[in-house]
Amino acid sequence: MAVGKGNTQVSDYERQRQEKIAKNQALLQQLQLDANSTGLGSRSKAKSSSSAGQKRKKPVERVKKEDNAPRRTSARLQGIVADSQVAREKEEADNEAFQEEQRAKRQRVTEDINLVDAVVNGRTWNKAGNWLTAVGPANPGERTFSAQDVTDTTDKQLRELRERMSSLQLWEGAEPNRIKITPERIYSLGFHPTREKALVFAGDKLGNLGLFDASQTSPEQVKQEAEDAEEEGDGDVDEGFDPAITTFKIHTRTISAFHFPPYDPNALLTASYDSSIRKLDLEKGQAVEIYAPEDRLADDPISGVEVSRSDPNMLYFTTLNGAFGMRDMRTPAHEADLMQLSEKKIGGFSLHPAYPHFVATASLDRMMKLWDLRKINGKKGSEWRLPALVGEHESKLSVSHAAFNAAGQVATASYDDTVKIHDFSSCGEWKPGHTLSDAELKPATIVPHNNQTGRWVTILRAQWQLQPQDGVQRFVIGNMNRFVDIYTSKGQQLAQLGGEGITAVPAVAQFHPSMDWVAAGTASGKLCLWI
Repeated sequence: MAVGKGNTQVSDYERQRQEKIAKNQALLQQLQLDANSTGLGSRSKAKSSSSAGQKRKKPVERVKKEDNAPRRTSARLQGIVADSQVAREKEEADNEAFQEEQRAKRQRVTEDINLVDAVVNGRTWNKAGNWLTAVGPANPGERTFSAQDVTDTTDKQLRELRERMSSLQLWEGAEPNRIKITPERIYSLGFHPTREKALVFAGDKLGNLGLFDASQTSPEQVKQEAEDAEEEGDGDVDEGFDPAITTFKIHTRTISAFHFPPYDPNALLTASYDSSIRKLDLEKGQAVEIYAPEDRLADDPISGVEVSRSDPNMLYFTTLNGAFGMRDMRTPAHEADLMQLSEKKIGGFSLHPAYPHFVATASLDRMMKLWDLRKINGKKGSEWRLPALVGEHESKLSVSHAAFNAAGQVATASYDDTVKIHDFSSCGEWKPGHTLSDAELKPATIVPHNNQTGRWVTILRAQWQLQPQDGVQRFVIGNMNRFVDIYTSKGQQLAQLGGEGITAVPAVAQFHPSMDWVAAGTASGKLCLWI
């Protein structure tokens, strides 16, 4: 019974203690509510009061619910209306400022650009000099064309040509992963026509123009300096070096194409997705806008640019909106004759070198089309104004580019994993309005080639050597196995260029116009140069 009695006494005591705690808790809650209703309360105080009874979770939850009630029923006392309005206005202002900042980044610059002010990289650049003057000393993947293939032919001329092309070696001054010519992915590449040295230009997706001079140092000198340093006991010596590269910001969006006008060795034309074309004067160090829509907000990305070899004043270009433009550069910069040649984007175009009134275009609608500018139907400014269509050829998938060579052949690269070569060598005999049959438009040669670049690799394009010294027409194209392939116009492979240090697909490949030099750019902005 004592035990039972003791248990009863303990139970009564516990009951009284619980009642006292409940009364105190209720009093604290009431005080908190009163403080909140007069604007004196705060959430931090509510949290501190609830922490005193942290072993009792239910009262803590009730306090939170009761603390929320005044805010819902009296937003003015809690200051929620004022605070939320201020927050809303601030959020709207911040969002508008951000959008305006993004628009400003993408907005093209119409004024002339001084290259001194546009340098974003290249401290060693001589700002007063001309790059064309002489300077001081200067998979891997699985191969589909091997050394055995080079000699595996009975054609003596072909074997000699293969041996010469396959003997090209990566520039020894530095490995490709050390030649970062642009900050972002390379979309366009070009050699300056000079034969004195390899002068390479590259354009990336953000409008940066990179310049690399391969004559800046002598690989033998670097090797000799490394050997001398090792003999002097300097320890491990890096036989490579970081080459001097100059980068300019001359566009606000992707630089899609280059063109070196044949009449001016100091000029370089750049086309951009910011809807403008600029003329870079290498001697004066100026980048002048020579074409752009009159409306600065217009979005008409330019995909290609060329100047007629027969008329230095005539500028031609294509857009991703499917238009083909002709502009007399003696008129104001926004004036151009635009003709809608395709409902979908035109990825690239080319003028016949000898007969520039013939234009080949390649578009997303899977078409390669040949046009004759000598006959244009429709009134100027009308929507249906078009040059005469000589003919068109449809591929199974989109055609990325069309390029003329000096012999009148057009090479196209398509996502159907082919490089097609069309023969229009007799076009000099065609009269205005001449048309071709489907049989005449069929490709003379089809080269199987993996063109599945995907999202992160720049589209592969077949690019001819404009003036081959031996007269053999040939083109280069990037290889997804991290090589660069060289083919003749007959589809015969001459070489597959590679080497150590190539860690990405050299997708954007170009021949020097007349020298046996090949350059290629990667998605990481690196340059591969074979000389």
